[in-house]
Amino acid sequence: MSDCRICAASNDGAHVIKLEGDVRLTMCTALDQYFQSMFAEPGFMSVWVDVTEADGLDSTTLGMLAQLAIQTKERFDFRPAIFSTNPSIDRLLDTMGFDQLFERRSERCNTDSAIQEIPAVPCEAGEVKRQVLEAHRTLMSMSDDNADAFKDLVSTLERP
Repeated sequence: MSDCRICAASNDGAHVIKLEGDVRLTMCTALDQYFQSMFAEPGFMSVWVDVTEADGLDSTTLGMLAQLAIQTKERFDFRPAIFSTNPSIDRLLDTMGFDQLFERRSERCNTDSAIQEIPAVPCEAGEVKRQVLEAHRTLMSMSDDNADAFKDLVSTLERP
């Protein structure tokens, strides 16, 4: 599986976000819009992230997931769950420090048939650059290793 799909479902304020294939920055605007609408729901109560069918997650996607977890903790005082059964994805999550942000589950996530694909959203280059920059700054704030890994990219993106 290499195609990228992001799907979501909600039921009475409980949300599941499912990332499939090789998830790249091309989906960052759609993901950001979903996060914002989810948090705006008056009855929001939980969020699970399912990466059991993901082949890859780029650093922008990882940064956005980190932002999701940080906002959930700050605004609602709980850590979201992230489901992964892929050893390669597990290593990536471990390397990035996701154990401090998410409750890790090494099992398949039970998603129901109500899950629907979130379509990609076209976005101008300036907005994508802003989202990529924010995502990488978030990753950098999580550990010294992340700061070293992404400092050159962030410096380049910060130039006018």
